[in-house]
Amino acid sequence: MLRQTFLWLSHRQGIFRFVRNNRLARRFANRFVAGETIDDAVVAVRALNARNISATLDLLGESVTSASEARATADHYVALLDRIAAERLDANVSCKLTAMGQDISEMLCVENITRVLERARVHGSFVRLDMESSAYTERTLHLFEEQLYPRFPAEVGVVLQSYLRRTAADISNAIDLQCRVRLCKGAYKEPATVAFPDKQDVDAGYVSGMKRLMSQGKYPGLATHDEVIIEEAKRFAADQGIAADRFEFQMLYGVRRDLQERLVREGYRMRVYVPYGTQWYPYLMRRLAERPANLAFMTGNIVKEQLAARR
Repeated sequence: MLRQTFLWLSHRQGIFRFVRNNRLARRFANRFVAGETIDDAVVAVRALNARNISATLDLLGESVTSASEARATADHYVALLDRIAAERLDANVSCKLTAMGQDISEMLCVENITRVLERARVHGSFVRLDMESSAYTERTLHLFEEQLYPRFPAEVGVVLQSYLRRTAADISNAIDLQCRVRLCKGAYKEPATVAFPDKQDVDAGYVSGMKRLMSQGKYPGLATHDEVIIEEAKRFAADQGIAADRFEFQMLYGVRRDLQERLVREGYRMRVYVPYGTQWYPYLMRRLAERPANLAFMTGNIVKEQLAARR
């Protein structure tokens, strides 16, 4: 019932207009989304960089329905990479292949993402292919392995999700390829045949994959706010003699800023995922619809941060 409510809300333009003009609602949204424009994103990244935190920028929007929209998204990412270079920001970009036209035509998608990767190469930058629901996992990894990574091995990486049953095998393949992986738990609602339904199995898969990537992979991004898992990563790195510059922690914009800064003080690398764009309202509603528990996660982490600040 709650999931359907969030999905319904994501399509209500009247509510979107209200949220955009309501101070308290906008304040909540601004906590997790940098703004609507590249200028807004640049301001957010500068603030992160001032705290010795790197960033990855993501233009919100996915599953475009026309070739012109897909090409416009690619144009935006090219301009974004130019702006990052011009501003000398410590940032790279993340993008979804559906925003590049994957659901319209693979040829169109490859054409668009290739333009983005070519510009990343010019600037010595990097593009992370975000992973969406399990319906796209095989298609995304196939395109990555067969067409993109062979041409752009230094410029492109992928995301793997520990809640999927297939991920252990995908991690083995990524280690063989020596490609860069962001490991996350996964947020989409999936059937038990595809994903582990129990949190303890998702966490166990994450820790196992994390250790393999840290010891055998190429500069993995460990995307988690789970302090137990973070402590295990730190312990494992110390026990195995894995230097702090061989991996990085990654977190969401606006979530556990206290923990982000603490890890930086301890000498670890930190990168924050910074979403922005006009589609921020549907983005927030869909994220909550995919897992309504995300609402408790977001608000709970705000409380944790506030409590930590008072100590």
